[in-house]
Amino acid sequence: MIPGELITDDGEHELNAGRTTITLTVSNTGDRPVQVGSHYHFHEVNAALAFDRTAARGFRLNIAASTAVRFEPGQERTVELVELAGDRIVYGFNGKVMGELDKPIGTPVSTAANVQEVNVKANVQA
Repeated sequence: MIPGELITDDGEHELNAGRTTITLTVSNTGDRPVQVGSHYHFHEVNAALAFDRTAARGFRLNIAASTAVRFEPGQERTVELVELAGDRIVYGFNGKVMGELDKPIGTPVSTAANVQEVNVKANVQA
C-alpha cells in the first residue's frame, strides 16, 4: 500500500439506497447566490429560497457528502431530497426544529433543550 492510496471496490455504489426521496422546485428570490451543503436540513435553508418548506421538513439534498448545490439569484431549479436518517433529532441550523423531527410541528422541545435555552439567554443578559 502506498501512503494516501485509495483502495475501492469495483463497480458503482448507489447513495442513499432504499431511502425515501422527494423532488422540489426551488427558486432563489434573493439578490445573492445561496449555497446549500449536502447535510443541511433543507427545511431550514436561507429564507431567500422559495419552495414547499413543509414538504422539506426532515430532508436534505440527495447528493454526495461534502458537496453542495448553488442557487444563483433568480435561478429556479429542481432538486431531489432524501430523508434524514438516524435518530432524526435536529438542533441548530436556523433553530426551526430543535428536537425530534417525528413529533408534530409545534410540539414543545424536550426539557433538557428548554433548560439549555434558558441558560444561554441568561448568559447573554449577564
